[in-house]
Amino acid sequence: MYFAAVFSSLAFVLCAVTSFALRGTSTVPNRSAGWTIHANPSRLVNGAPIYLQVTPPSRLTSLTGTWLGHQVVFDNSGGRAWTALAGVSLETKAGTYPFMLEGRTAGGTQVTSRRNFTIGHAKYPVIQLQVSKQFTEPNPEQVQVIKEDQELKHRTFSQVTPEREWSGRFSAPVDAPTSDVFGTRRVFNGATKSVHQGLDYRVGSGTPVSALNAGTVLLARSLYFEGNCIVLDHGQGLLSLYLHLSETKVKEGERVQRGQLLGLSGATGRATGPHLHIAVRWQGVYLNPAALLELRVSESPAKISTSQ
Repeated sequence: MYFAAVFSSLAFVLCAVTSFALRGTSTVPNRSAGWTIHANPSRLVNGAPIYLQVTPPSRLTSLTGTWLGHQVVFDNSGGRAWTALAGVSLETKAGTYPFMLEGRTAGGTQVTSRRNFTIGHAKYPVIQLQVSKQFTEPNPEQVQVIKEDQELKHRTFSQVTPEREWSGRFSAPVDAPTSDVFGTRRVFNGATKSVHQGLDYRVGSGTPVSALNAGTVLLARSLYFEGNCIVLDHGQGLLSLYLHLSETKVKEGERVQRGQLLGLSGATGRATGPHLHIAVRWQGVYLNPAALLELRVSESPAKISTSQ
């Protein structure tokens, strides 16, 4: 069985005028204030990404949101609708959490709205693994390399830009079945060592790997755990990560499009065999890549009408 090393998650650690639980794609109008919110997916759980479309009661020059301790960056390209990506960490407990919106009109008037989202608890698998100690007990020299890699990743993740670069639906990086899913708790040699924070694809070495969506290459180099890896910044705090590549085909700072070749799959870094591990990270929180691939999103911010 393959396993991919886990990036260390920098989790950042949101009553409501009107509350709602998501049932299908949600449309939740506040008739008195004139706000309309569409949220996808149909049911929120820990580890889920969220796509939001918000129509405020009047035209705004800016709109931000506060959710589970994060500032949500909204995008607008005309009309009244604003869109954003957000997420729920694996550590979030089931319950009801407030989402606050704050905007400003051209005349400088501040407008606000608050909603409650109900979050359920997803069931993730547990697997038992027996592996060589080289995979769980690095020597002192390797520990130093790991420390340097962690510092590099911290610097890389701090460069995330708020402006939206992605457009339209997210596409799979390879056409292949998965071999391990997001959220799997891994027990190595009898001890819980990690939770799988990505998605593994069963591919041999040399399989072309493409970008999930448009973005900028933040990182394209070899690391101890991840091997040859690429990190894309999609804007709005969203990153996608591609691990264990045999080759990289892009350079740091390069702008790429959805479906563009990034590299070739392999077994570099701490991997027991060739496969592709991808991860999705939003503002320090790892999200389920499979759920991101299923999100229904617009090519550009949609124009949504709402009754006043």
